[in-house]
Amino acid sequence: MSLLLSVTMAGGLWFLFCTPLWTEVKRGFFKLTGSIIVVVGLSAFGSMLLASPSGSADLAKWMILVATALTGAWLVLLFLRWFDAARVVGILSVPSSAVMLWALAGLSDSSQLSASLQLACAAAFLGAVMDGLLLGHWYLTDRGLSRTPINRFANILLIATGLEAVAIILQGFEPTGEQSALNPLLTTGGLSNWIALGMVVATGLIAAIIKGALRGQRASAVQSATGFFYLAVLTAFTAVLSSLVGFLPS
Repeated sequence: MSLLLSVTMAGGLWFLFCTPLWTEVKRGFFKLTGSIIVVVGLSAFGSMLLASPSGSADLAKWMILVATALTGAWLVLLFLRWFDAARVVGILSVPSSAVMLWALAGLSDSSQLSASLQLACAAAFLGAVMDGLLLGHWYLTDRGLSRTPINRFANILLIATGLEAVAIILQGFEPTGEQSALNPLLTTGGLSNWIALGMVVATGLIAAIIKGALRGQRASAVQSATGFFYLAVLTAFTAVLSSLVGFLPS
């Protein structure tokens, strides 16, 4: 659970500050998204506190807290209307979340690089879904916002879906070690990764439908796209959760 929440937080931060959103949407969108990311980060930290103690887990735990604290800091700066300072701290939260994923990669039996790339693909995948869904809702409050941001997130989701599919395929479909906290069916015959791949394909189809819905000229087109982002949340989170079954050692 901590892995799932951590990659969601990282991806949400990446697309907030590595895309032109700062110059496109009102600061209220960053307050909304930042508040949710802080809750996700604190939940990830709380989940990690329940994990089995180890050197790698201890480092990952504190890196989650650092990334969450930086997010909380730029959120407070936004409410104080210190926008330039908030943007600087927000940009700093991006590399801190990347370091967090690198620390979490140490929990896997795979190589550090391979595990880090797997988590990075999952972060891009879930971040595109979460930020895209929140952005779709933001159009209800900012009627004058152009279609450029939501179209960009539809394209990002398509690309991230492809990356996540490649990551799952490269992970393989071999049976994984049994874990007492999981249904044994998930570790049999590589079933978890087959489920993950199926959910990724489903998310890709939803992303294509979102692109199609956004071609409409009426305002309801964005509302339709937002509704499909809801479906993408279900399929994407299921995909990543299934793919993480074999991430941790048995």
